[in-house]
Amino acid sequence: MRIIIKDTPQQVAVWAADLIASRIRRKAEHTPAPFVLGLPTGSTPLETYKELIRRHKAGEMSFANVITFNMDEYVGLPEEHPESYHSFMRRNFFNRIDIRPENIHILDGNAPDLARECADYEAAIAAAGGIDLFLGGVGEDGHIAFNEPFSSLASRTRIKTLTPDTLAANARFFGGDTSLVPAQALTVGVGTILAAREVAILATGRRKARAVRHGVEGPYDHRWPVSALQTHSCGIIVCDEAAAEELRVATYRYFKNIETACNP
Repeated sequence: MRIIIKDTPQQVAVWAADLIASRIRRKAEHTPAPFVLGLPTGSTPLETYKELIRRHKAGEMSFANVITFNMDEYVGLPEEHPESYHSFMRRNFFNRIDIRPENIHILDGNAPDLARECADYEAAIAAAGGIDLFLGGVGEDGHIAFNEPFSSLASRTRIKTLTPDTLAANARFFGGDTSLVPAQALTVGVGTILAAREVAILATGRRKARAVRHGVEGPYDHRWPVSALQTHSCGIIVCDEAAAEELRVATYRYFKNIETACNP
């Protein structure tokens, strides 16, 4: 696992945007096949999306040959609801780049058969050739997507009941009222994420420091789903100084030294 430690959240966003742009460009140099990108919602990736939009507007990159699969969606929340992840992605990213609508995939939390929706999502990922790069964030309790603590680390796309901690954390998007936060979501599994050829998890702010510590220094443990990234051959955690502050000094120095050696 690779750990990238940047000074600020903005530097994290630029590094992540650099990674995405370089991977899209590299694949295009070798094949006409679309680049397949997994995407998150939430506050952490917003700066990365802004940076990608800036580069697109400047003519530096295109998403015309990119297929996306989002990580999750609430169950029972109308797509047009401002806090649905369909609305979030349109508002913060898709409506501002040149991606083709037919290349966008987001789970349907209002599907008549939710189990079938999840199975079809996995099939669609496979039909696209698998995910080249999965971008994600991490929760304060170490969850990735809606894979809460004690989720199977081999799990695939499925229905999940959200924990009280997650409901409380997401209540800020629903006027602070936890009763308005949907109690269930559809989510890709930890196994779905790990099946991507490359995974980059973003973490910014002191509130993510404990999760980063467990993900990097702790054991491979379903209590901290982010720790599953330890087993990925191309797994990366990209964090700012605040999110790295609970790492041991030796751990911090090791990864900073490696980064310096790779980027003189």
